[in-house]
Order: sequence, then C-alpha cells, then structure tokens
Amino acid sequence: MKISASILAAKLTGLSQELPTYKKDSIDLIHIDVMDGNFVPQISFGEAFTKEVKSHTDIPLDVHLMVSNPELHVPKYFDLKPYCITFHIETTNFSVRLAEEIRKAGIKVGVSLNPQTPPESISQILPYLDLVLLMTVDPGFYGQSFVKSGFEKIAAVRKLTKPYNIELEVDGGVNESNMEELAKLGVDITVVGSGLYKTGDPNAQGKKLKKLAASARTRS
Repeated sequence: MKISASILAAKLTGLSQELPTYKKDSIDLIHIDVMDGNFVPQISFGEAFTKEVKSHTDIPLDVHLMVSNPELHVPKYFDLKPYCITFHIETTNFSVRLAEEIRKAGIKVGVSLNPQTPPESISQILPYLDLVLLMTVDPGFYGQSFVKSGFEKIAAVRKLTKPYNIELEVDGGVNESNMEELAKLGVDITVVGSGLYKTGDPNAQGKKLKKLAASARTRS
C-alpha cells in the first residue's frame, strides 16, 4: 500500500527543511489539498505553493483539486508532472474531456467522491480513470473522524472498478486503527494526515502503517 502524506497536517513553517528528509520506503506520495473557498469553505494551497513543494522533494505529488470548475485549474499543474491529478465528480459537467486532457499530459487521472456521493455516479467514466479517491470525511474540514459508512462504500467502489485497472485511494481519518481493514478491502493508497504526523516522525510512522497493511493482506 502506498502512503500519501497530507502535508496539510504538517508544520508548514518548517516544511522546506522537512520535505527533503522524507524517505521513499516510508512515504510514497505527497498529498496536496488544493481548496478554493467555493467547493469547500476553506482556502489552502494553489499552484505556487505546489511548485515550491516540488522544489524540495523528488517524491511524486498527489494533487487533489477540491475546487469548482476544475477544468480552469488542471492545466496549471501539468508542468509539475505529478503522480496524479484528482478532481471531484461533483464539480464539473465535462469529466470525460477533463480526464482526456490530463492523460494527454502524461499524468494519471483521478476522480474523487464525497461521502454522500453514490459510487454509480462514476460508472460512465471508468474507462477514462486511473484512480478513484474516496473521501471518508467531508472535504475541507481538517481533523475529522472516519465516517461509519466508509468501509461499505469502499467495498462497493472496489466492486465497481474491478474490471478496470484503477487504483483505489482513501482520504480522511486514516490511522493505525483502520489501516488493516483498509488493506483487506484492497485499498491501494491511503492519504494520512494527523495519523502520520502525530508522533513527530513521519518516516517511522509511515513504515509502521505500511507494515500493518502488509500484515493484514498476508492474513486475508
């Protein structure tokens, strides 16, 4: 399982010193939450901050656009060559066109679903996707707990995506208490915020979470 470090939970003032210390055997991706104050009530990072993050690490970026009209924002991230660019299915009427544009740039396409958004909403665009990001908290509010219906929805989405070569990513309330269950359900990437940074050593915590996931998959 890949660990995507949500730097929204990190101490941003020291990020330029911390990012170069991240080890690839502990942290696979750097999760960038782009919020516009419209689709979600908070405002966070934009392309300038994302470019700055890129300059301090060679770990691939996991760009998550929590913005309205993502077709206006997506091209701003092409030059950074992130691992993937993810937009919310609820935010655009041009999901196929947008997915094709991202793939044309040589970047993986991700689509995200809010907790209340039904899995079937992405059924028509599955052939155009490389990744589905399931929100297990409401987007835009840091520090929430994993929603109770999360495991059931993960299983439903995994069943829906099974005929396709699509990675399944989960974001929200991921920590030691649910990592093993997520692994058993076949989750490929977990976005981890406070569950990674709470100990003050994200590398050690990342390794610990990976071991929990690997152990669970061995037993299942």
